[in-house]
Amino acid sequence: MNMQPSRFDMATSAHLPVDHPPVKFGRIGVLLLNVGTPEGTGYWAMRRYLKEFLTDRRVIEVNPIYWWVVLNTMILPHRPAVKGKAYASIWNNDRNESPLKTISRSQAEKLGAELGGVDGRIVVDWAMRYGHPSVDERLKALKEAGCDRILLAPLYPQYSAATTASACDSAFKTLMKMRWQPSIRVLPPYYDDPVYIDAVVEGMKASLAKLTFEPEIILISFHGVPKSYLMKGDPYHCHCAKTKRLIREALGFDTERVMFSFQSRFGNEEWLQPYTDETVKALAERGVKKLAIVAPSFAIDCLETLEELDVENREIFLHHGGEQFAYLPSLNDGVGGIRVIRHLVERELKGWI
Repeated sequence: MNMQPSRFDMATSAHLPVDHPPVKFGRIGVLLLNVGTPEGTGYWAMRRYLKEFLTDRRVIEVNPIYWWVVLNTMILPHRPAVKGKAYASIWNNDRNESPLKTISRSQAEKLGAELGGVDGRIVVDWAMRYGHPSVDERLKALKEAGCDRILLAPLYPQYSAATTASACDSAFKTLMKMRWQPSIRVLPPYYDDPVYIDAVVEGMKASLAKLTFEPEIILISFHGVPKSYLMKGDPYHCHCAKTKRLIREALGFDTERVMFSFQSRFGNEEWLQPYTDETVKALAERGVKKLAIVAPSFAIDCLETLEELDVENREIFLHHGGEQFAYLPSLNDGVGGIRVIRHLVERELKGWI
């Protein structure tokens, strides 16, 4: 993120009295938000990350006393080692960070370069809900850089309290401590935005064209949430269902060829169904030989796509009779991905730029 003084900074302060204390203002911040990542694959780095994630009341809504016991006696002593091995299999060893962090940084840099040509006041930054750089850290940095208007941009196409609301909660906690708060806007969910749907479909077509086989079934896998969240009024399931329908229609495929499911369930509670792993197994057992999976709820490829889908579910499919499997990448920081984010950000900045 470029924090160097600009001509705009000098112009906005030119009319101040000579004895006025230093103050920066007049810039417009864009903060891209994603879930988060551990700082390393070792036990203690994974434990810190999992503890922060699994103590978020937006994520885990069960009785907090009961959950404290379960978390500290059954989960944190053992799960960090298991998840650490999974992260190690996808880790960016050159930069010693997860792909989520690498690609998030790239998204911010590319978007900042493009929007800088639109309005020199715009500053683009990025943050993680869990881990580093934190929402608190980067929101304060934007304010200190003179951003008195900030767009929070949670990169979750489909809204859920466990993702979008949690990211906003984190930002609002920081704002509560500020005497001079910036004006805030929040990017709405974009599950049915035509630019987003077009980019996903365009990316799918490009990936499918590179395959040496034609999938019999395309499975659209969304990150899961407990079913109880839906019953409490969370719109996530409905958003996912509409995304799936719009993708299928844009592809021109019939309903039998495009299915959708929910992955990454955790614990014994019932989650949104059908489950991805069980669906993959059932497809292979019924005779489907060629399968492709895409995960449009992820703006960036991460553990849940690179390891859970492309490794674990590949193994499930092949082990139960499938023959050819492909994971179709997320939009990431490619041309289509940046086009979507720029479209959404410019739309929400109207009236400010």
